[in-house]
Amino acid sequence: MKIIAGLGNIGKEYDKTRHNIGFMVADELARRWNLEGSWRTDRNALFVEYRAPEKVFLLKPTTYMNLSGNAVGPWAHFYNIAPEDVAVVHDDMDLPLGTIRIRKNGSSGGHNGIKSIISNLGTDAFPRFRLGIGHPVHEQQAVISHVLQPFAGDDKQLIEDAVKKMADALELWLKEDGDLSKVMQQFNTKKKSKTATCTLQKSVIL
Repeated sequence: MKIIAGLGNIGKEYDKTRHNIGFMVADELARRWNLEGSWRTDRNALFVEYRAPEKVFLLKPTTYMNLSGNAVGPWAHFYNIAPEDVAVVHDDMDLPLGTIRIRKNGSSGGHNGIKSIISNLGTDAFPRFRLGIGHPVHEQQAVISHVLQPFAGDDKQLIEDAVKKMADALELWLKEDGDLSKVMQQFNTKKKSKTATCTLQKSVIL
């Protein structure tokens, strides 16, 4: 069995905001799997079940972001699901808007939802599917105001495309039975090489 947990905050006031990118990916998967009207509540989470072919629990914690581990932990412990089979989808302010990064483990990086999950699982060895929401445009803008801001204009289309791409990555993760190597190779956004950057700058100067 596997768990895919999309992180976010419950409530219409948080719907489609930057901090709810995990919920948006979970909703996209539920739509693809024809489970949109099948959400139920148990162990501090909205959930649906899917077989791909093994059983997959798709979760949206109802604890609010900072206590996400109070949902993910009980689900993993009750069904004896190993941490490496618990995929967590969340926003990342340190990544440019729409950028996808997938990693096998690591620290919370200051993300309170991830910090809570690490505490509840007792390990940081679970896969992270991170989607960039960018930093506040102005340094004076409060972080909380930024993450609770809805997407608009060009950003909205960019993030809708990124959500679909992230759902593709998660489906490949299931297909590969939890092996992240191919998923990371295919979906981690490539960084531009210094050579390419220098060539571009030179052509602009010339």
